[in-house]
Amino acid sequence: MKPSSWLSSWREAASVYFDRRVLAILFLGFSEGLPLALTGATLNVWLREEGVSKTGIGLFALVTMPYALKFLWAPLIDRMRLPVMTRVFGRRRGWALTAQAALAAALLGLGGTDPGIELWWTALLAVIVAFCSASQDIVVDAFRVEVLDESRQAAGAAVLVLGYRFGMLAAGAGALYIADFYGWRAAYEAMAALVLVGMVTILLNREPKTVESADSAAHERRVADWLAARPHLSGRMARLLSWLYGAVVAPFAQFMGRRGWILILGFIATYKLGEVLAGVMSAPFYVDLGFTKSEIATVTKLFGLWATIAGGLLGGLLVGRVGVLRGLMIGGVLQMVSNLGYVALAWTGHDLTMLAVTVAVDNACGGVATAAFVAYLSGLCNAAYTATQYALLSSFYKLGGDVFGASSGWLADKMDWVSFFLLSMAGSLPALVLLTRLMGRQRREAVAAAE
Repeated sequence: MKPSSWLSSWREAASVYFDRRVLAILFLGFSEGLPLALTGATLNVWLREEGVSKTGIGLFALVTMPYALKFLWAPLIDRMRLPVMTRVFGRRRGWALTAQAALAAALLGLGGTDPGIELWWTALLAVIVAFCSASQDIVVDAFRVEVLDESRQAAGAAVLVLGYRFGMLAAGAGALYIADFYGWRAAYEAMAALVLVGMVTILLNREPKTVESADSAAHERRVADWLAARPHLSGRMARLLSWLYGAVVAPFAQFMGRRGWILILGFIATYKLGEVLAGVMSAPFYVDLGFTKSEIATVTKLFGLWATIAGGLLGGLLVGRVGVLRGLMIGGVLQMVSNLGYVALAWTGHDLTMLAVTVAVDNACGGVATAAFVAYLSGLCNAAYTATQYALLSSFYKLGGDVFGASSGWLADKMDWVSFFLLSMAGSLPALVLLTRLMGRQRREAVAAAE
């Protein structure tokens, strides 16, 4: 291919980022990313300052368990109508605005606690924040998948990562700066105010069209016929059973009808394990090396953001050029190798230059992997069950991260930092092995289809 043709091809691929619907996902990504650090890295800095042990901080990873369990109430958000809100704003927008309002209130409550004295209250409010945030994720992810056609899903995944990182920047660097000068309560109040970004974005965009696939219609028609043949289940009971099947059973049954669905779930649950093991302990690691809150904010959040932007946008273009599974393999290898930066930093000690290099490499590689991963999850969803199925898939990813993340503090207490981060690299290997099987299955199916 001529250089001019190659450049033209990449330029055309990049033009999708200026689509109005794709740009809306940028701000919704911000809305999704904002609460995560407030129950994760930022909260961990607060806990460490208050004298909470590394083991205790590691166990605090469990407060984000609602992200792993959100598939349990996703069917309600997918199908249940809210009084007034659904009628005025629509199914997706009504739920989004409700979850966002509750999230802002929960953040105000969390900021009003004192973890040094009332750690259990801090944990409880953190769980409530995570629940409201996970509920927002369910509806916003469904909104994203439904509002973008297939050709824009990779770009949507990339800008979601970008917006997500902007949200984490606000909740990371922004909250740390505010906490440094005005205290933790003011920091969480400011973050609660930033929830308005997502609310305004929802209000400025239209409700996506409801889509029913032929597969889902056939499933639900069979249930209707089954109920019609049983007069004793007529009336309210029939309507309830039909709704429960369409909202709860059908999304899971449709997904489990896919070949290799257990292999897919295993891959999803393990793809980010290495990154999670290192990420949960990164904030205590920086504090133990003697970095101040302002240094952590400046280097890991502000400087690191640009590496994440580059990685996320590159990941979106990469998936468009080489395909989702190859993009996942490239991203998986990159995020595993990037953990060597933490090893180098542990050897170097308090060195801002080495911290910057570590953060830049880690964020860029993580951005590539995350963009490919989000595009993969989006492509697995049936259009009729978007919210429930995406919640199920992302919950498996989060569940694996929570289980291993909760043990990270115990591991860090039992070994030195160099050994811990070397061990974290091994967490990426199971997913890469499973991915090779998925790629092999895809090749065999392509050969069979061509014959």
